[in-house]
Amino acid sequence: MTSGQSVTLLLVLALVLAVAKTLGALLARFGQPSVIGEILAGILLGPTLLPGSVQRALFPADIHLILSALGTLGVALFLFLIGQELTRHPPRRQTGVVLAATVGSIGVPFALACLLAVTVIEPSGGRSLGYTLFLGTAMSVTAFPVLARIVRDRDLLGTPVAGISLASAAIGDLLAWSMLAVTVMVTSGHTQWRLLLMFPLLALVFAVVRPLLARWAGRRARRGQTREPYAVALAGVLACGAATEWLGLHIIFGAFLFGLVMPSGPGGLREPAGRQLGLVTEYLLLPVYFVVAGAQVDLSRLGVSGFAEFGAIMLVAVGGKYLGAAAGARWSGLDWRRSVVLATLVNTRGLTELIILTAGLQLGLLDQRLYSLMVLMAVVTTVMAGPLLRVLYPPRLVAADRKRAAAEEPAADPDRSPVTTAAAAGGTTA
Repeated sequence: MTSGQSVTLLLVLALVLAVAKTLGALLARFGQPSVIGEILAGILLGPTLLPGSVQRALFPADIHLILSALGTLGVALFLFLIGQELTRHPPRRQTGVVLAATVGSIGVPFALACLLAVTVIEPSGGRSLGYTLFLGTAMSVTAFPVLARIVRDRDLLGTPVAGISLASAAIGDLLAWSMLAVTVMVTSGHTQWRLLLMFPLLALVFAVVRPLLARWAGRRARRGQTREPYAVALAGVLACGAATEWLGLHIIFGAFLFGLVMPSGPGGLREPAGRQLGLVTEYLLLPVYFVVAGAQVDLSRLGVSGFAEFGAIMLVAVGGKYLGAAAGARWSGLDWRRSVVLATLVNTRGLTELIILTAGLQLGLLDQRLYSLMVLMAVVTTVMAGPLLRVLYPPRLVAADRKRAAAEEPAADPDRSPVTTAAAAGGTTA
């Protein structure tokens, strides 16, 4: 890298961080997750508002390549943190409601989206099995970290509906990443025999790497060591990411997998590694990713037909989530009002959706038009959660539910993990 390229890169990074953090803070003042402001920052720095000549001047091709690499690393670290977080919220009580809400919130929008894919919306590359599966996955996902942020910001912790929604979203995200992996396998152009090596990799990670990490964490705790988790976590993320990328999947799956096997409990590695890696991910790498992803969003050329398709996407994404989650929860015994609150919570999508959509764009399953519409859907479904919760779940009802839950079973202080702790502090980990 030349001296001129270094100067340009540093100035671009400064611009990205300034715009992303400013909009994130602005949206947070209006009761929205700051991640929405950062996604909008990426869109505003993309072709929706900026002419091509301005974009090329701001982000030259060589600098854009470096930004893409930094953004990919940021997403890998983010998925590592999510892998750690999802295992912290297994259903403990009301398991029937959790499972019914999960099946409904995933199954109904997935089925409706697949129907939409084969009848209404066709990408420029044509319909295929991979496209149909992908659209179903993208419509049915819930952004677990955004949900955790909303639960804390709205002071919903300690209520049954918050616990149900977190457990349901954790299970749903595991299913969503699994479905995305299947979709990648279906559409992958890599040699298929490599994909078969995914099963030995899973066995190696869970049967060998996880016990070794747990044993090493125990020795580390006895010696009072505090710095090693950063290096171990980063090396593990990169190694697992490289393995799944070589297998024909994506680096994000390896990072997510390594997050799942990080040991917890006394002497565990999750908390220190999450804190150390979470800061650089939140304040540098993810804002870069937003800009790279936003450069692919162009809302200036949609036209009437494009917004008609957006209406169909919103109807399936929002209607499917509400119908599936609320009906499943009500069928399992939750009253209608709290069932609708639950559906509102699991309807949030945020950065998780953006990661999945970017993967679809890279795989050629989405064209720029459909990608732009789906990103807009992710933003709208996340923004609408706050205002709806103010109406459906006012503080007096939250307080009554928390008091009733505490009377039934005294609850311990909720876990404060790298993702939800950063979210509570107002970060972008969402």
